[in-house]
Amino acid sequence: MNLSHIRQTLTERKAMLEARANKTERDASHRDEPVSADFAEQAVERENDDVLRAIAAESKHEVEQINAALARLDAGTYGECSECGESISEQRLQAVPYSTLCLNCAASHE
Repeated sequence: MNLSHIRQTLTERKAMLEARANKTERDASHRDEPVSADFAEQAVERENDDVLRAIAAESKHEVEQINAALARLDAGTYGECSECGESISEQRLQAVPYSTLCLNCAASHE
């Protein structure tokens, strides 16, 4: 497992997610353009704002998971299941690089 490549992938994903969160929060708060004067259009904009806020929240949550993965890389525990201590498969880490559980433990949580 190439840890420097994983660190780079996580860092790039983190930067992309932070930019997405900032953009969606900015759009939802209407900092760059005012809210429509039309009441019906305002209702649609509010619904869209709720979706944007949800996207921003999900992005921030993933950033937290990435930060935790980067901390595990620094601590030398990256790739270890936080529940059973076994190694997390490389395929699982490629799919979800901030995984904290091996496939068996993840399945038992579902």
